[in-house]
Amino acid sequence: MCRWMGWHGQPVLIEELLFNTEHGLVDQSLHSRMGAETTNGDGFGLGWYGLGDGPGIYRSVQPAWGDRNLRCLAGHISSPLFLAHVRATTGTAIQQTNCHPFAYGDWLFVHNGLVNEFAHVRRELMLGLDPESFAAIEGSTDSEVVFHLALANGLEHDPLGALERTIGLIEETQRRHGIAPAIQASIGVTDGATLWAVRYSSEHNSRTLFRSEDAEAVRRLHPENERIQRLLDSDRIIVSEPLGDLTGAWHELEESSTLKIHPGGEAESGSFTPLAPSRAS
Repeated sequence: MCRWMGWHGQPVLIEELLFNTEHGLVDQSLHSRMGAETTNGDGFGLGWYGLGDGPGIYRSVQPAWGDRNLRCLAGHISSPLFLAHVRATTGTAIQQTNCHPFAYGDWLFVHNGLVNEFAHVRRELMLGLDPESFAAIEGSTDSEVVFHLALANGLEHDPLGALERTIGLIEETQRRHGIAPAIQASIGVTDGATLWAVRYSSEHNSRTLFRSEDAEAVRRLHPENERIQRLLDSDRIIVSEPLGDLTGAWHELEESSTLKIHPGGEAESGSFTPLAPSRAS
């Protein structure tokens, strides 16, 4: 159903995590071990922050493993913060505008999951969008609508609260239409300085999501690994499934939980509770 990863830390060549790391995201696009599908070949997207204003974005409908342009770019782009996503469509078209990450201003958004029976509630949900944000929607996915609903619910000022209000609205809308379960939502979002992640599903059986453990502890566990020894204490990775099989390197996010990675690398965990419209008002 998709795999994604986020990096927050020292500037790193993107190919190190996409291609050169054992079971990196490109390998996951072909050989997912924990996803709903083994193959995630319905497009790829990369959003990164560098020297220019806002994020740079590269998206393609080609499978990540066969995209020569991606291989070339990843070997020449160094970034301290990026999101990458490999797509397995849940029914919407395979087209560039449906590939993640989605962007608005300084913000990037990726999603692994679905709004169940989205076609039946799409119109009603889109009526909740801000007019300015609505005009920026280019694709046809439920994920892009979730992102723009979050913008309408205050993402730029209160990211986690906006996502709680957004998921609460979706669940309430689905309930009124007799649709259950409502949503699967493994989400990554960033403004270029802070990185947030959410793991939630209406049935409390969410898609997997992991964070890297404390770098100092991992360095002690694996003194023989040159790449691990280069990690700084401020380096953080969030990923749908672990990169490689290093013991002690990964921690699975709990059900209905959040993770916030501050500038400087401090990681803050929390709970995630959707707010239905009556409770959010």
